[in-house]
Amino acid sequence: MEYIHFYDSPLGGILLASDGEALTGLWFEEQKYYAAGLDAKHEEKSLPLFAACDRWLELYFNGQCPDFTPALAPKGTDFQKRVWALLLTIPYGETVRYGELAARLGGTSARAVGGAVGRNPVSLIIPCHRVLGAGGSLTGYAGGVERKRRLLELEQRVTRKNT
Repeated sequence: MEYIHFYDSPLGGILLASDGEALTGLWFEEQKYYAAGLDAKHEEKSLPLFAACDRWLELYFNGQCPDFTPALAPKGTDFQKRVWALLLTIPYGETVRYGELAARLGGTSARAVGGAVGRNPVSLIIPCHRVLGAGGSLTGYAGGVERKRRLLELEQRVTRKNT
């Protein structure tokens, strides 16, 4: 059984999903692949994990870099999970390019990395918005390019303020 919870963010509604122990999904409403992988049988439930996720999101949207990561269990292929693990290493307020991630994975194609990044089921906490196209273009965010721009601007304002 999976459980769901809704969070109202400044950038739109967010659906969170959990297996009861860890976060399995976090999607902005109307994003590409919304609720992909969510069990057909699920129920809305209050969980300590969701309270922790709400706290993470409150910190994030209030311009603070959260100092913890909720338990995560995204569903995907082994390759996708390797890419998502790499996304977790991108520091707050910084960006990388798809090609850089591909090189870190031993030379796989940037296109393959882009496919895995786009299928990230725990957007925001697994920071796929920090990945840019060649030349620094804001491409390929399932939540929408405008939302990606706003997330990056929020993080860059915070990092500039703290330096």
